[in-house]
Amino acid sequence: MFVIEADGEPVGGIGWWTTQWNGDDVHETGWFVVPSAQGHGIALAATALMIDDAVTYGTQKLLTACPSVDNRASTSLCERSGFMRGEVEIFPFRGTTLTVRMWTLDLEGRRQAAVRTPGS
Repeated sequence: MFVIEADGEPVGGIGWWTTQWNGDDVHETGWFVVPSAQGHGIALAATALMIDDAVTYGTQKLLTACPSVDNRASTSLCERSGFMRGEVEIFPFRGTTLTVRMWTLDLEGRRQAAVRTPGS
């Protein structure tokens, strides 16, 4: 997990971890930015750095994100960060039911591209 800062102040968090999805090991990501810091590109910049970290240090082929279907900001962040739109999934979570859209990012393809273009 990483702290997201703006002007030296913490304004959110972002990270990635290993989990299972559809029977496969994947990395999953999640993030938040406090309302006062939203709309300034901070989450997009943090997501780009997190993706670079997952490409470098991760071991799985896919990075997944599963924001609520009602979360337009996170949906836009997934699209702008290069994630591919997946299906809507509904599942129980901590005593409630979540309705999310699954998003995936091909980490393996990014690793291979980095090997083909060293120094980029």
